[in-house]
Amino acid sequence: MADNNSAAAPASSAKNPLLTILMVVNIVAMGAVAFFQWRFMQMEASRPDLTRLLKEQQDGTVKVDTEAAGEMKSSEVVKKENLLTLDSFTVNLASGEGPRRYVRLDAVLKMSDDAKAPEFEARKPQIRDTIISILNTKKAEDLLMKEGKSILKEEIKSHINSFLVDGKVEDIYYISFQIN
Repeated sequence: MADNNSAAAPASSAKNPLLTILMVVNIVAMGAVAFFQWRFMQMEASRPDLTRLLKEQQDGTVKVDTEAAGEMKSSEVVKKENLLTLDSFTVNLASGEGPRRYVRLDAVLKMSDDAKAPEFEARKPQIRDTIISILNTKKAEDLLMKEGKSILKEEIKSHINSFLVDGKVEDIYYISFQIN
């Protein structure tokens, strides 16, 4: 009997393989968290300084980082003279199922370098009318999706560019976009 007890004691005190596997998984998980935290800190360190951005804005240029499909492109310089701020829009949307809905929109148009400010000031009512007409045809469900907002940008851009003589609208920036 003594031989059976002494032989069973080392077998029961042997390491549990489940415990070893859990320790390895824990170490790998901690390493992954540390790696992603290190990458985040690198990304934060490469962000531009707020004081430098404000100084550039006072000089008349603002750097805009463009990002498409997950890949970074080089930053482009946008001059204040190329930005046309539009007044706020409050427009009824096309009626769908349910109650009447409307959209509140503030937008800025980025114009090409060859654009002339007097033409845009003269055509501002036409630009506003075009945007209101386009928004009146949209349903809230269409605009609530990210793709819907992108399609709206392209549609507005193409309609405005169709009647401009000097310069073109290169991009549209939404400052606020609210659907009620």
